[in-house]
Amino acid sequence: MSQDTTPAGVKLSVVIPVYNERFLVAELVHRVLAVSAPEIREMEVLLIDDGSRDGTLDILRRLAAEHPDRIRLLEQGKNQGKGSAIRRGIAEATGDLILFQDADLEYDPRDYPRLIRPFLEDGADVVYGSRFLPSERRRVLNFRHTLGNQLLTKFSNWLTDLNLTDMETCYKVFRAPLIKSIPIRSNDFAMEPEITAKVAKRECRIFEVPISYLGRTYREGKKIGWKDGFKAFRTMVKYRLIDDIYAEDEYGSHILHSLERAQNFNRWMAQAVEPHVGARVLEIGAGIGNITIWLLPRDFYLASDINPHYLDYLRNLSLGKPYLHVDRIDLVDPACFERWRGQFDTVVCLNVLEHVSDPLAALRNINSALTPGGRAVLYVPQGQKLYSSLDEVLGHRCRYSKEMLAGELRETGFELESMRDFNHFAIPGWYLNGKLLKRRRFSRSQLKIFNMLVPAIRRVDGVIPGKGLGIIAVARKPAQV
Repeated sequence: MSQDTTPAGVKLSVVIPVYNERFLVAELVHRVLAVSAPEIREMEVLLIDDGSRDGTLDILRRLAAEHPDRIRLLEQGKNQGKGSAIRRGIAEATGDLILFQDADLEYDPRDYPRLIRPFLEDGADVVYGSRFLPSERRRVLNFRHTLGNQLLTKFSNWLTDLNLTDMETCYKVFRAPLIKSIPIRSNDFAMEPEITAKVAKRECRIFEVPISYLGRTYREGKKIGWKDGFKAFRTMVKYRLIDDIYAEDEYGSHILHSLERAQNFNRWMAQAVEPHVGARVLEIGAGIGNITIWLLPRDFYLASDINPHYLDYLRNLSLGKPYLHVDRIDLVDPACFERWRGQFDTVVCLNVLEHVSDPLAALRNINSALTPGGRAVLYVPQGQKLYSSLDEVLGHRCRYSKEMLAGELRETGFELESMRDFNHFAIPGWYLNGKLLKRRRFSRSQLKIFNMLVPAIRRVDGVIPGKGLGIIAVARKPAQV
């Protein structure tokens, strides 16, 4: 996710959920507005009133009227919880980075530059402000409350395999495209472990920095309690078991990710194409690298996609792998191939050709990237009679026949080397879910069962007669005479 940020600084969106904080919120907002640092080019403050009943809303309206160019006030109407208010703020934010700020005075806005620096200097995707890392000073609080926080963090770390020191911290900062692409389901304080579980599964680059912390007691108005601790434990377990890490978008990320988590199937697919893969490889539509990881290492491997969330994931995957490179390549755009002409002995293009509007242009672009004698290794879904609601939601233009694919390859200058049916066993499940039940997503239980059965299925797939759910084709660019 390590996107470039301008040296001049970032636009920071500060999301502040507010509920019954009339004694503290005005001072907090003034402290936020007073922040000035070279790391921050511009700052917007989003105040989300979550149904306050103690006069807080009147204070927020006054603050918004005094600073119309810097403050936006969003009114929830009734109390829905911190998670709901945070979700509203994220949706409305327009900054490069989004920072969560509580409405009391426990957290010091003067720490903003420290929180932002890892994005500018280290390519961070997420930064947590830790109350427990060494810092100049901290307020000494109740031991049992601190121990509860540490237990929650340790349990979260055990499930996520992170080594955070403070999962429950308020100060969390995210690259805006990342946090906007993550669905937040919790309406209460459980949003803290939920978000942590999801950024862990997205394999984000997460940093922690020490922050100053002036915690308040329950007598002074602290709202989180022991019941929230139990909710947090439940949420951690839930999102360890459930892969709900992409919001619905134009790329179908939430559906594609569920398919890409079928690791046994991905390994089967990768091993089926691996004998045809050379030393310098371009992979089109690499997704989150589920096939990529089985084809590495190579002398040079370029993983590409058009989904910005997947490109971020691939960049993180490439860390420590000097042979793995990442680029945004649109298969039908010749400009994306200009710098890569004649650079590869293999182009791997699995589950992509059926998505594009102009397959001939796509195949010509693949041809242009190959050296003479280089191979294109393709996988496409087979059987137009199987076209269903599942194909529609995945954005399939069609399902191929062998004759159709062979004709397109010949027309774009390829010599067909081989073509085989793949995955006969899944046809009944596809027909049942897509044609008969008209489903628009895959059952998690069905995917898990299928994934578990793959080691047995692959042993017999080659001897099952008839057409497979897909076609694996290998085509060669003619060698120069």
